Amino acid sequence: MITSRPALPQPNPPLLAMLLIVLSLLLAACGSGDEQGGKRDKAVPVTVVAVAQEDVPYTLNAVGNVEPMASVEIKSRVGGIIEEQMVKNGQEVQQGDPLFRIDPRSFDLDVQEAQAQLDRDRAHLNKAREDLKRHAQLREMNVVAQELYDETFAEATALENTIRLNQAALGKARLDREYANITAPISGRVGIVQVNVGNVIKANDDRTLCVINQIRPINVAFSLPERFLGEIMSRMAGGPLSVSLTPSGDEQEHLPGELTAVDNAVDTDTGTIRLLATYANEENRLWPGQFARVDLTLRTLTRALLLPSRAVMEGVNGPYVYLVVPSDDPEGGVAQARDVTTSTLVGDRTVIEKGVQAGDLVVLDGQLALTTGTKVKIKKGKADTPAPQTAPAPTEGTAQ
Repeated sequence: MITSRPALPQPNPPLLAMLLIVLSLLLAACGSGDEQGGKRDKAVPVTVVAVAQEDVPYTLNAVGNVEPMASVEIKSRVGGIIEEQMVKNGQEVQQGDPLFRIDPRSFDLDVQEAQAQLDRDRAHLNKAREDLKRHAQLREMNVVAQELYDETFAEATALENTIRLNQAALGKARLDREYANITAPISGRVGIVQVNVGNVIKANDDRTLCVINQIRPINVAFSLPERFLGEIMSRMAGGPLSVSLTPSGDEQEHLPGELTAVDNAVDTDTGTIRLLATYANEENRLWPGQFARVDLTLRTLTRALLLPSRAVMEGVNGPYVYLVVPSDDPEGGVAQARDVTTSTLVGDRTVIEKGVQAGDLVVLDGQLALTTGTKVKIKKGKADTPAPQTAPAPTEGTAQ
């Protein structure tokens, strides 16, 4: 008797291939984990800097705008044709120097006319006074009527008032004649002359003949947050405050100035207070409209902790640094993230208020490859390239 046996199940080729792929991936992952573990054990090369402790000035920085000490738009107060121009573009002038002359002939005639009217009315007044004197004597003798005396008195009084009007007219004519010679009201530098010889201008014309700016000395206007107002005022009460001015485009230039004025109100829109610094400007180093950096030193910070600004990173919780904690390796250590509190900038360094101590070793370059606990190897010398401004924030082991 022949008995049939059930056939054994045949393996599914696609399923077998999938199992082999999964197994190979698991083996590769194990090998990769070992490789990553080896990499974690490898020290990251970094450059470090020690936290310095020095006495440094506490300085407020702002960008200011250079303004003339005084600025005058030259306009004519009388009308006429410009007969002569005595000023040139960019000329230095002193107060009272002649700038323009308007044809004076019509003004001379006005002066003569006003003088003639004054002389005529003075003659009439003299006659009226003599008549009044005679009528007064005759009235005492009851020879002349009171009415005639009153008329003579009124005529003399009216002529006296007319004399006053004539004197005012003569004064105005002489003043207009004087205005025909336009002079510099202040000392300074003339800009571009905008109206030249031969042009006819009106009295109080809208056109500006030229502009004079007083640039020696010169002002620099700048603004600071209102929270510094109290300290600035108290420091000014004790004496003048010195400022350092750096013109735009010349970072090596530091011009000595003095804080001379504080505005009488805080700008409520920006929360700032406007200030003026003054510089002698004998060599014309500053020019109206130019930008300049203003450094105002308020006091000296004693025993301040300083770090290069590029060693301070910005994280989610604020600024932080990487300290190098000593280990068994004499040429290396372990990185530790440390939150810090910064104060102000001193050149390319930052004042640290909290978080580090003098002499602590802080990573200067190589922060992007670090986390807390990473082994580091200290490279000799300074970093060749600046560190990035941002890096991943520390996730663990952050000291407060």
